[in-house]
Amino acid sequence: MNQNEKIREMVSTAYGKAIGLVSEGCGCGCKPLNEKDSIASMAGYEKTDISSLNSDAAASSFGCGNPLAFSGVKEGDTVLDLGSGAGFDLILAAKKVGPGGRVIGVDMTEAMIQKARENIRKEGLTNVEVRQGLIENLPVESASVDWLISNCVINLSPEKARVFSEIQRVLKPGGQMLVSDIVVKNLPDWLRQNNQVYATCVGGAISEEEYLAGLRKAGLMNVAVRNRFVYEASQIKAFFETGEVPGLKEVIHDISTQNRENLIHQMTKKAVGNVWSAEFYAQKKGE
Repeated sequence: MNQNEKIREMVSTAYGKAIGLVSEGCGCGCKPLNEKDSIASMAGYEKTDISSLNSDAAASSFGCGNPLAFSGVKEGDTVLDLGSGAGFDLILAAKKVGPGGRVIGVDMTEAMIQKARENIRKEGLTNVEVRQGLIENLPVESASVDWLISNCVINLSPEKARVFSEIQRVLKPGGQMLVSDIVVKNLPDWLRQNNQVYATCVGGAISEEEYLAGLRKAGLMNVAVRNRFVYEASQIKAFFETGEVPGLKEVIHDISTQNRENLIHQMTKKAVGNVWSAEFYAQKKGE
């Protein structure tokens, strides 16, 4: 097994376990502090997006944004969701495109696929399907998609250039993408090299500049960042307070509570402003 396969296995295992731990908080949003900091509210979803559901798809969402909020998805469109998870965005997209449209989700984790299919059945939707596969090698026909969305998933890929190329391949001429994802800058190596940090969408994230350049290199046009959400100190602090970062437990094990709080405060202060979610837009050249 090569390094890329090891990373995918680690991520798949982490999110497979997360499906059974949603009440504790997991995924890209780390550990919610309260209702205000819940995944869905932090990601910019409306309360009606959640209250209208017959399933618990929202509770199982680990996203960092709402890629449908600023999109032009309309009735009759074909929408593809990369890393569709438990199906929250699939369900919202299916309602947007209507019975004449089509929504496809791709995920590599069997537990997520099963959960998504369960949620889709509960919603009574017939215009959605979920396929197992890698976002670096999509099981989707070329030039078949009007809109491509993704919610805090591409950062987890160890081969982002392949993902960007696949986006270009599956979009129809003139097709568009709107992707919410985590971006970072100035992260220390010890943070990037930790599996727990990688699975929480930070360790594998790249900068905005690298992201935009990758989309352009893949042949996409009109590439831009449409929206940003910079995480607050309280949200970053919650991650450090879990004590799951290797080395952190050892450092704070024998120190007083006050000193521990001071250490976490300093680490949080250093990270603030260096981790945020962004919504990336791009379009495939028309015929």
